[in-house]
Amino acid sequence: MLKLQVTGKTILSSIRCQRKASSYTIHHFMSTCSSYAFGPYKIDPREVFYATPLSYAMVNLRPLLPAHVLVCPRRLVPRFTDLTADETSDLWLTAQKVGSKLENFHNASSLTLAIQDGPQAGQTVPHVHIHILPRKGGDFEKNDEIYDALDDKEKELKQKLDLDKDRVDRGIQEMADEASQYRSLFDC
Repeated sequence: MLKLQVTGKTILSSIRCQRKASSYTIHHFMSTCSSYAFGPYKIDPREVFYATPLSYAMVNLRPLLPAHVLVCPRRLVPRFTDLTADETSDLWLTAQKVGSKLENFHNASSLTLAIQDGPQAGQTVPHVHIHILPRKGGDFEKNDEIYDALDDKEKELKQKLDLDKDRVDRGIQEMADEASQYRSLFDC
């Protein structure tokens, strides 16, 4: 019986070390890889709060709801079907992890995950991205209005970016502060 307990402690210790190593790898990767792009647009690394070698999560320039974030593949890929199997898996695993953490953090009860894949679907930035929106009862009068709001925000973003106007909706400091807060959710 004693031998079994010691073995159990050894196994738990090994698991903790692996978790810490994994966390270290992700944070080390974020700090050493400071180049992020969202389609043709350069993203300030302070806006990114989680990254893997294949995906990253960033705060949203014009969020519809609190904690409305985006998860993107690191490689510039315009359409979902252009992702490799590894990229697809990593993108969805990242979305799952990010969504879970933000849903808990914001005391939400649900998540909306959405991809607008191609111009006719409302995609305005030619880079695959998953919108993650933690949801609470009553955040929209009719639940499916969220999709109309996403379309409207994408069109608005496209107009502003095409005109090369400055980011007027949220400043970099506000976005960096939000990303820093979310970054702390992923520390072990």
